[in-house]
Amino acid sequence: MKPTPLEISFTPADNQRLANLCGALDENLKQVETALDVTISRRGEHFSVSGKSGQTQLAAQALRNFYNQSQHHISLEQIQLGLIEVLNPHDTPDRISGHDDGASTKQPAALTLLTRRSNLHGRTPRQSQYLQQIQEHDITFAIGPAGTGKTYLAVASAVDALERGLVSRLILVRPAVEAGERLGFLPGDMTQKVDPYLRPLYDALYDLMGFDKTAKQFERNTIEIAPLAFMRGRTLNQSFIILDEAQNTTPEQMKMFLTRMGLGSKAVITGDVTQVDLPKHQKSGLVEAQQVLKDIRGIAFTRFLSEDVVRHPLVQRIVNAYEKHDKHKQEP
Repeated sequence: MKPTPLEISFTPADNQRLANLCGALDENLKQVETALDVTISRRGEHFSVSGKSGQTQLAAQALRNFYNQSQHHISLEQIQLGLIEVLNPHDTPDRISGHDDGASTKQPAALTLLTRRSNLHGRTPRQSQYLQQIQEHDITFAIGPAGTGKTYLAVASAVDALERGLVSRLILVRPAVEAGERLGFLPGDMTQKVDPYLRPLYDALYDLMGFDKTAKQFERNTIEIAPLAFMRGRTLNQSFIILDEAQNTTPEQMKMFLTRMGLGSKAVITGDVTQVDLPKHQKSGLVEAQQVLKDIRGIAFTRFLSEDVVRHPLVQRIVNAYEKHDKHKQEP
C-alpha cells in the first residue's frame, strides 16, 4: 500500500518567504528531495511530501526549519548544512565515541571557536565530540570518509588555539603521495612542487582567517605548511600540528611524526583508511596506529561515519553505496 503523502501548510501565505524557502527554480526543495529521498509538490503555501514515513517526517521538519529562516534569502550552503542537522539531531544519545564498548554519550556542550566563521560549530554529534576531544587531549585521531569535516575542524581548532595564545605557531603537514596517478616532473622550486598536495589546507586557512591575515601569518612563519618528509629531526614546542591524509603514511613515518611533539604542543591526525594511495604491499601507518595506540591515555580517537558527511547531500549516498559495494566484494 502506498504511503499517504504528508501535507504541510504555511499560513497566512507570505509570497516572499515562500520564495526564499523554495529558492530559485525550487532549488532548495530539490536539495531536500535529494537528501531525504522524498518527493515534494507545492501549490501556493501548501506542500505535499511523498515517500517513506520516517523520511517524510524529516522533510516536514526541514521545511519548517527553513521557513523559520525565510525572512531573508537562504543560501544553498545553509540548506545543505541544515539538512545535515535534521539528519543528525543533537538532542539524542548517539554512539559518537568511536569505541566498540556500546556506550552512548550525550551531545557535549557547543564550543565557540575564534575564527572568521562566527557560526562554526559541530553539525553532527560526532563532529561536536571531535572538537571537544581536540580541546581535552594532546593527540587526537580523526578517522572516517571524505566530507566529514576532519581536516576543516582540525584547522579551525588550530586557528582558535592561535587566536587565544595557547600556541605560538601552526604546522600543517601532509604526505606528498599522489592519488592513484603519476603526475611526473613538477616544475618550480620545492615550495611550488609540494603546494598542490597541500592546497586543501590553504583553502581551509583562507576560509577561517581570511586571505590577508593568513598571508601575514605565513610571512611571520607563524603558520608553516610542510610535506611530511621535512619533519624528521625536528622538535616542535608550543605548536598546533595537523597531519592530514595520514592514511598515506608508512608506520615508520607515523612514528616519526608522533615523536616530533615538544612541550606545550597539540597534534591532530586525520585520514580515511578506505582511500590509501600507498603501494599495495605497503601497510598504512594510520591503520597500524589505531591498534598500537588504542590504550594510551591522553590520545583520543573519533571515528566518523557516512552520516557525518557535511558536503553535498549526494556525497553521503555515494559513501554508503561504496561501503555496500565493498562489503559485497568481501563476502564469499
